[in-house]
Amino acid sequence: MRRISLGFAENKCYNQDMYIHELADWPYFSWNHYRITELLVPVRHQQGRLTGGMESIGFHLREQTVLQVLTQDVVKSSEIEGEILDASQVRSSVAQQLGMEQAALSPIDRNVEGVVKMILDATQHFDKPLTKERLFDWHRALFQERWSGLKKITIGEWRKGPVYVVSGQMGKEKIHFEAPSAARVDGEMESFLKWINEENSMDLLLKAALAHLWFVTIHPFEDGNGRIGRAIADFLLARSEKSSRRFYSLSQQIQVERKHYYALLEQTQKGSLDVTAWIEWFLACLERAIQEALETLKVVLDKARFWEAIADLALNERQRKVLNRLLDGFEGKLTTSKWAKIAKCSQDTAHRDIVNLIEKKILVKNAEGGRSSSYSLLTHLMQP
Repeated sequence: MRRISLGFAENKCYNQDMYIHELADWPYFSWNHYRITELLVPVRHQQGRLTGGMESIGFHLREQTVLQVLTQDVVKSSEIEGEILDASQVRSSVAQQLGMEQAALSPIDRNVEGVVKMILDATQHFDKPLTKERLFDWHRALFQERWSGLKKITIGEWRKGPVYVVSGQMGKEKIHFEAPSAARVDGEMESFLKWINEENSMDLLLKAALAHLWFVTIHPFEDGNGRIGRAIADFLLARSEKSSRRFYSLSQQIQVERKHYYALLEQTQKGSLDVTAWIEWFLACLERAIQEALETLKVVLDKARFWEAIADLALNERQRKVLNRLLDGFEGKLTTSKWAKIAKCSQDTAHRDIVNLIEKKILVKNAEGGRSSSYSLLTHLMQP
């Protein structure tokens, strides 16, 4: 069995024009062990903070968070490849396949169903081995019509021909990457899957970073390798947390950093098998995804605490609507005219609503006063 080396990257001479899969010691990746270990510690800490925070909210809010995150994962992973999915259809499909009750479910396209099926199989069944047959099922789910754009492709089996990643106009193409020959794919994937499924002391966050890079380097399918590669990373991240509940979306963060993602993948494909830079970026991107989820969680918790603090106070529907807008991140200052516009009422009614909330110690009038009077929520209502 080929083993990935641990410790410091070795100083070797490599042909900078060769792809890493052409090197004699492929796929013996190496990296700076101490630098990567230092990065793993804070990411693991953030993971724990997020999991603990999510446990502190009610079941319904956790369920809605999982639904939102899985929807983002499906939509953004496809968007990275230039495919735009209908988010409402994705949400409906996720809800149906997870057995969640959703009112007014949208009609769902078969292609959307397929992408959702792949992501859910990866994240909900992380404790099952990753096999060739399972990857073939994922590929069939992605390409149910046997078409990728205008090109008919082979689905549910390894590619039969060469694969190039190119850009530019016809006749002026630039080749960014050439995958291993089709004859090598079966053997390469056998080694890859054996490594994925073996249990060892490697941190699973590190394994997720390496697995994504290794898989897209082999590029075993005619199309869909990026999405399946990210699903494999999600599979290992779920395994690292021993949980099928997704509270953050790595694909959403990768979409934000898409240019750097592709540039670093291309850069890593040539030179040496020292993949320190790739792992550093992957872990930093993962930490940013978790941090984004933590910030969203703070909003959710603040909102829950606010409504709990004023649960015994009588409010009308206009007041509840505007307060929810404020809690969700209202831009600018709240004025009587803005209240009237949001609540669809007269300015006199808006003023009475505001005065009532001031009396109930929910709103406070800001210091500037005069014709530019504005109002803010009393923040102590959101404190733990």
